[in-house]
Amino acid sequence: MRVAIVTVGDELLSGDTVNTNAAWLGEELTDRGVSVERVTTVPDDVADIARVVNEYRAEHDAVVVTGGLGPTHDDVTMAGVAAAVGRDLESHAEAREWLTGEGGYSADGLVEGTTELPARARMLPNTEGVAPGAVVEGIYVLPGVPSEMKAMFGQVAGEFDGTETFTTVVDVDEPESELIDRLDEVRTRFDVTVGSYPGDSVRVKFTATDPTTAEDAAAWLGARVDLVEER
Repeated sequence: MRVAIVTVGDELLSGDTVNTNAAWLGEELTDRGVSVERVTTVPDDVADIARVVNEYRAEHDAVVVTGGLGPTHDDVTMAGVAAAVGRDLESHAEAREWLTGEGGYSADGLVEGTTELPARARMLPNTEGVAPGAVVEGIYVLPGVPSEMKAMFGQVAGEFDGTETFTTVVDVDEPESELIDRLDEVRTRFDVTVGSYPGDSVRVKFTATDPTTAEDAAAWLGARVDLVEER
């Protein structure tokens, strides 16, 4: 399954808020065997949201959008998604019923726009907040508040699947530039994906569809490099 993630918010682009949602979703989806191929942040702008979501839904099995839900002036994600799929925003009866029933809100107390979703979308209740999410044409629209996003993703996590993968990591005490030949050779010898991430050391990550292959590749490299000593 091929998935793209779109995070929405001017505060993410300005650096006022750290984009932890993208990292969390990427890890969760990868753990489910899903191939996350794009992570993009867009501003609170209907046209930008519609353009990116429309492009990604044509290229991927699903698009996960997070942020910008609610009735305030800069909460325009639902309008952008509706534009991407060519549907109107409509007051969603099920969303209103859930909020006035399970949610404990009065009909008069709901701010105008709270229950508006793209026409014929599937409503996702927000068990940790107010603004509902939605699923429409393979687009999963989730809140931006991390606790709300995580709870809502839990409702649909079973709809994301792929080939389970296994990873093994080796910490190497050599410059990344000096590892090129050995990394090329380990890719040739083993059916693994290899990622190298420099920092205080070089973290080499092996990913395979079975644990033995990942472990064998890690062992082969580990015997041919200087490893970081455990303290």
